[in-house]
This record gives sequence, C-alpha cells and structure tokens, in this order.
Amino acid sequence: MVHEYHLHMISDSTGETLNTVAKAVGAKFEGAIAREHIYSLVRSENQLRRALQHISANPGIVFSTLVNPGLRRLLEQECRKMKLPCVSVLDPAVEAMKKYLGVEEAHRPGAQHEMDARYQERVEALNYAMQHDDGQNIQNLAEADVILVGVSRSSKTPTSIYLAIRGVRAGNIPIVPGIPPPEHLFTLSKPLFVGLWLTPERLLQIRKNRLTTMGENKCSDYVDEDAIRAELAMTRRLFESRGWPTIDVTRRSIEETAAAILNLLAERNAPQ
Repeated sequence: MVHEYHLHMISDSTGETLNTVAKAVGAKFEGAIAREHIYSLVRSENQLRRALQHISANPGIVFSTLVNPGLRRLLEQECRKMKLPCVSVLDPAVEAMKKYLGVEEAHRPGAQHEMDARYQERVEALNYAMQHDDGQNIQNLAEADVILVGVSRSSKTPTSIYLAIRGVRAGNIPIVPGIPPPEHLFTLSKPLFVGLWLTPERLLQIRKNRLTTMGENKCSDYVDEDAIRAELAMTRRLFESRGWPTIDVTRRSIEETAAAILNLLAERNAPQ
C-alpha cells in the first residue's frame, strides 16, 4: 500500500544536509512516498513566515536545520499550533558534541560551506578527477590517492567524481581487451589501486541500455555475452596478479562503492 505525505525541509543554508537525512530516513519506510518541499537560505522572519504559509496549505512533517534561536522558536511554535511534528535533525549530535567538548555551538548559518582549505581541496580533487578520467593524463597519476581500474561501464567515472567531492584525488583506467595497461602504472607507490568488477549479466544489461540510449543497435563484442565473460575474467586475473583490493559493484550504489574505497584508504593509512 502506497502512502503519500508532505515533507517540508527548512534550512538556513543550502539544504544539502536535510536532503541527505530525509532520503536516509525515507528509505526505511517501504510504500511511503514523500512530496518534498525545500526552503533554502531561510534567514529572516519574513522568509520563514512564507514557508509557514506553504506548510499550512500542505500539512506534513517538518525537518529543519535552523541555527538562529529566534527563528527556531517561531517555527516550533507555529508547528505546535498546526499540530505538526517539527524535527531539528542535528540536535542530538549537537547536544552530544556540546557535552563532550564543554562548549556552546556557534549560531552561524552555513558555516559548513565556507571557503576553507578543506573546500579548496575538494575543488582541486574534482578538477583532478575530470583531468584523469578514463585513462587521460596517465603520466600524472603518481599524485592520485586512488586509481580505479575496471572494464567499460563498471562505474569508474561516477565513483571518481563522488570521491572527489570527499576530497580524494581519484583517477581511473579502463581495461580494454587486447590493450594492456601501461607498465609504468605498476611502479606507482602512492596511489591505492582498486579493481571494480560486476557480474557478466549485469554488465551486459548496462551496456545494452547504454547503446539503446545512444541510438545504436549494432552487434559487437561490447555486448556479446561470451566476450564479456572473457573480458571480466581477464580483469579479475589482472587484479589478483597485482594483489589489488577489489569491489563487486553489481548491486552497489555509487555512494556504497565510494564508502568501501574510503574504508580501504583509511585502513591503508592507519598507523601500524
């Protein structure tokens, strides 16, 4: 049974945190479909009251990350009048941090998005990922944190981009039948090589969908099941011969694959 509901997300910043939390929570309730209403950069009473008018017209649960105490009180007060649940999603974590550190939080909207050194690292990592995508600029891969290796359509590019958003410099190398990777790659010591693979059935499905999207329907080894099996077997032998960690991306989301790679990096960099 499908149950639709209104979900209002009020943020004094970009709303990225709320969106992530809402998706994580919503995924736990099968059959529940949220009609999302996002109110970003809410930093004045007038802006908040406009949001409240919309909430009144579309009653539902309210998530917020407002840090201004006055705006928070007004939101909570008006939600109580409308008998709607109002959840400040960061409160439990903030309270735990306050108790542990023994200090009060700074009521500064959007502080997590300021142009600090960490932000600049992410920008540089994103540029690096784009410049070293799909085997480009191989001669400069010595400075990568991670090098993803796999056959075509094994999610190397989107995973590299996601890692870049986390500040990780990632390049990726495609494995092409009959064309071995450049030998000098195997002499690099800084990057962590990670092999990505998936089942032949899943790869065949992805490639067929790709060709359909491109308006192509010609037959080739690219979508031949026997050729795909041989291609994947060859890559698995390469991974094993080099002792690289591997990740099965058959049913993994990009986020899950990236999380597994971050764990591998953390293990590698941990003090022995």
